[in-house]
Formats: sequence, structure tokens, C-alpha cells
Amino acid sequence: MTGIGYEGCDLDGFIQRLHRENVTLLVDVRLNPISRKRGFSKTALANALADAGVAYEHMRELGNPKWNRAGFGGSPAELGTARGVYAGQLVDTGARECLDRIAEAARRRTVAIMCFEADERRCHRDLVLEAVRGRFSRVVAV
Repeated sequence: MTGIGYEGCDLDGFIQRLHRENVTLLVDVRLNPISRKRGFSKTALANALADAGVAYEHMRELGNPKWNRAGFGGSPAELGTARGVYAGQLVDTGARECLDRIAEAARRRTVAIMCFEADERRCHRDLVLEAVRGRFSRVVAV
């Protein structure tokens, strides 16, 4: 299981990276899976991935609210606050169910968790990955 951001990527390069890492399921954790980058909005991305042999699933329940996003790009204190706010959302029933589904899928296939930001430490997907990895007794990093 890995995290991947599409910031600075074009669609072809993004899909090539997924293939290099043997990803068979891409989980989109954007609250609103729309993008100004060509090919990265939900339907276009799902279709391109299907053509490339990669399954796609959008999990809105794991999205970071717009009002909490600025903190991920802010000072260390702002980042810590934003991470804390988002971590609190991961205890909601819908989020927990999504985390369980990702963990189950990752037992059978290579899963990538996707959002926009290139720097995973500055993205909420880092917390998603931590939460999913916490569901395993043994973690295998990709």
C-alpha cells in the first residue's frame, strides 16, 4: 500500500507510476473528486484507469473538508492542528468503514491512496495510510 499525489503529473505519467508500483486499486480520498488538471476528475480518471487495468474507488467519507485544508500547507503548528482535526474525523462510522474496506482490499491487492498534494506529509492521505496500516499486524511498504 502506498500514497500518491498527482500534483505536477500528467495522466499518462501518473498511470505509468501506478503500473511501476503494481497498483491494482486506486482509492481516491478527495472530498470532491474534481480537478482542473485534465484527466483527474472522477469519471475521466476512472475511465482511464479502467483502460489501464487499474480499479478505481472514490471514498468521499475520507475527504478533508475545505475549511481544514489550508493548515496542511501552513506552519508546523497549523499542520499539527489540521492533522488533529482530520484524525478526529477518522473515528466517524463512515470513515471507519472505508478504512476497513481499504485494509481488506490491501490484503489481496496493491492499493494506492490518492489525493492532489505531492508531499504526502502535507496531505490528509498520510493519516489515512497510518490508520489503514494500523489495522495490520505487519506492514509491508511499497
